[in-house]
Amino acid sequence: MAESLLTVFLKALLLAVALLGAFAYMTLIERRILGRMQHRIGPNRTGPFGLLQPIADALKSIFKQDILPARADKFVFVLAPAISITFALAAFGAIPGGPAGSLFGFDPWVVDLDIGLLYVLAATSMGVYGIFLGGWAANSKYALLGSLRSAAQIISYELGLGLSVLTIIMIAGTLNLREIVEIGVWSVSPWLWPGLAVAFVTFVISGIAEVNRTPFDLPEAEQEIVAGYLTEYSSIKWALFQMAEYVNMFTAAAFMSTLFLGGYKGPGFMNALIPGSADWPIVWLVAKMAIFMFLFIWLRATLPRLRYDQLMRFGWIYLFEVALGAALLTGAVIAFVL
Repeated sequence: MAESLLTVFLKALLLAVALLGAFAYMTLIERRILGRMQHRIGPNRTGPFGLLQPIADALKSIFKQDILPARADKFVFVLAPAISITFALAAFGAIPGGPAGSLFGFDPWVVDLDIGLLYVLAATSMGVYGIFLGGWAANSKYALLGSLRSAAQIISYELGLGLSVLTIIMIAGTLNLREIVEIGVWSVSPWLWPGLAVAFVTFVISGIAEVNRTPFDLPEAEQEIVAGYLTEYSSIKWALFQMAEYVNMFTAAAFMSTLFLGGYKGPGFMNALIPGSADWPIVWLVAKMAIFMFLFIWLRATLPRLRYDQLMRFGWIYLFEVALGAALLTGAVIAFVL
């Protein structure tokens, strides 16, 4: 039992280090891609090709003066970013990176839960408490507005997210993420493809809204509420919120890949073209995650931010109904056709 707990702890520690390292260089990648899309160069001065820019940013965040608002609830103000990054890291632990024993004899996940799908949804939902408490504890009207916006946004778009996931649950008949990958929801029956396609689109849109990315980044709309819940934060506490946002992006990308794109399994024809490519499960998962990460960046460079009333109307009047329709269509096909 001790060895098992030690193994889980070491894997969790390695995963946290990997995600935080990926966060650091994802900021550089995003800034370079945005620069390219906007006909700019992007950061390229610090180190060769700008590769030391994330280290410079980290040092600046650590040593920058840390300011605590005079009338803030100091304990909650400090606790809030820790809540956000903790649940962001915890959510990724149930994502399977390959079959059992495929990582040098170890299982490529931190925990393999029979309710892994619900665990990821629950852990990502808990992260909103960090945003809400941070905005409330700052004792600033701009921060409070940003935190209230985030809470309402998460609740609204979780409905569409949950109904999209319901389609997967009905097809796979399990909540275990590894079993969902092994079943392959697209291979069950072509009759299910229309409902799956609609669920995939609604899930991606809801996922973007869940991680507060453009065009759904209303909790920190600078043209309206300064920086929202981040207004009073500085130094390492501000950086922790940024870490949580990017780790949530990684989790959303991995979750989308696992549920709808086969997760760690590569395309069947690739093994014929490149013998042995089926033995690269983590590589396939990372490649699929990269597609969604690029989508997040592309949308940020392309789309304007929605107004808050447009955000809520889209979530409740359109996305919810479309996701519900996909779930009902899938249920009808399973009940009356298959």
